[in-house]
Amino acid sequence: MSASNNVTARSAVATAVVLAVAALVACGQKPEQAGGPPGGGMPPAEVGVITVAPQAIGLATELPGRLEASRVAEVRARAAGILLKRTFVEGSDVKAGQLLFRIDSAPYQATAASAQAALARAQATLEQARAQAERYKPLVEANAISKQEYVNAVAAQKTAEADVATSRATIQTAQINLGYASVTAPISGRIGRALVTEGALVGQGDVTALAVIQQINPMYVNFTQSTTDVLRLRKAIASGQFQRAGSTPVRIILEDGSDYGQPAKLLFSDLTVDQATGQITLRAEVPNPAGLLLPGMYVRVRFEQAQAQAGIVLPQQAVTRGASGDTVMVVGSDGKVSPRPIKVGTAVNGQWVVLDGLKPGEQVMVDGFQKLRGNAPVKPVPWNPAASGAASAPAGAAPASAAGSAPAPAAAASK
Repeated sequence: MSASNNVTARSAVATAVVLAVAALVACGQKPEQAGGPPGGGMPPAEVGVITVAPQAIGLATELPGRLEASRVAEVRARAAGILLKRTFVEGSDVKAGQLLFRIDSAPYQATAASAQAALARAQATLEQARAQAERYKPLVEANAISKQEYVNAVAAQKTAEADVATSRATIQTAQINLGYASVTAPISGRIGRALVTEGALVGQGDVTALAVIQQINPMYVNFTQSTTDVLRLRKAIASGQFQRAGSTPVRIILEDGSDYGQPAKLLFSDLTVDQATGQITLRAEVPNPAGLLLPGMYVRVRFEQAQAQAGIVLPQQAVTRGASGDTVMVVGSDGKVSPRPIKVGTAVNGQWVVLDGLKPGEQVMVDGFQKLRGNAPVKPVPWNPAASGAASAPAGAAPASAAGSAPAPAAAASK
């Protein structure tokens, strides 16, 4: 073997020795020195959290309700006769005093004419009696006639005056009945279909219903609330836990889940409790200029009954709701995650109102549930709603549409 070959062999052996020593040294290093996580595992998973911070919030209640016309008038026939003509369009808006139906008025015109003739006859009789009484007055003073004759003449004059008054009242009655032959709208509103047709005999014996007018602007919405919730809320307000709302704005939620857009006004709360259901009836008034709302329509009524000065709200995806109760995942100071039972009330702007179970400053998981690995610690980072729009919620978490199934906020008084 030549000298050059010997040098090359020695260099290769030296290189192999250096590599072996480096490998042995690397194997002897600690995980921290090699750049890996403690224990040689995966780095802590980042999860989105929010820090519990009390704030002033309004406690809203959502209850089912039914719409009702603010004014309802049944148009009925007050004069008996044959219905000659309908003068309105079914389903249209009518004004108070507008002509709706015409009933055959010939009999009433004849009665009015007869009353006019009777009045003329009574007036003629009165003129004759008055003239005779005036002639007898100087005669009785001169003893030309007996006093009895004069008294009879004065009595005849007064009787004639009474007959005139009676005839005038008869004419007034006849004119009223004649006016009933023209059926007018008692109120302004929307009229429905005609309940009778031309040619029908109406008002004979019973008062015949002709149509129904309903005033739908504004509308009333009637809804009920249990006395249990009312009493709990009042006790919570009395104890200082909640404060009574200064004004009570009412929102109407339509059947498709959309907000009606027009604010309603709470009118009253009934003083009597329904003995069958234990409910108290409430009524609100809502404007309906476009006629979108119709009588009998089902809606949900959302209104604020109280305010919590130090309330806690959480995104709905942070709360797991189940038959055993509501829970959240709380991240401790050591990075460990543990479940925490809480008590929620209603939903406010897509967030649950937490009534009990959390303290200010605690960190609640909102995002990253799929990253949890047993009891492994996590790395909490502030939750970014925009970045985690598609983040998965915990199993059993209530969607935003579940707000209506939340218990009433008055239940907080039972704590």
